[in-house]
Amino acid sequence: MGPSESTPLDQLWPEVGSRLRYTVRLGPWSAEGVTTVRHRELGKELELEASFKSLGTARIFLQLRPWGEETLVVCDEHPLRGLGGSLHNSVIEAALQLRHRGMLPRLARVVEQQPGEVLRA
Repeated sequence: MGPSESTPLDQLWPEVGSRLRYTVRLGPWSAEGVTTVRHRELGKELELEASFKSLGTARIFLQLRPWGEETLVVCDEHPLRGLGGSLHNSVIEAALQLRHRGMLPRLARVVEQQPGEVLRA
């Protein structure tokens, strides 16, 4: 469903150009990748480029939109380069949608527990 661990590599995270290292685990298998901030509009948008070794890179775009008294989170993720882009199809897209359905509720819990911290990021 996503990274099991992440560690900022730069003190300025999440400023544009800063990076974090992440680990993905699937059963006994694990691998590391690096994510770089490509665009950031504080409190509105965050665009990331995730690099995962031989699979290539992916663009992850998060946008916050007012939704009445709530906030709507729009998440768009798609491959940019490498094997991930070559193999991208409707099955992979469906898997990404399932991943987002697990990720977004976890994000909501973090925001609800530490709203001031998230808004500063």
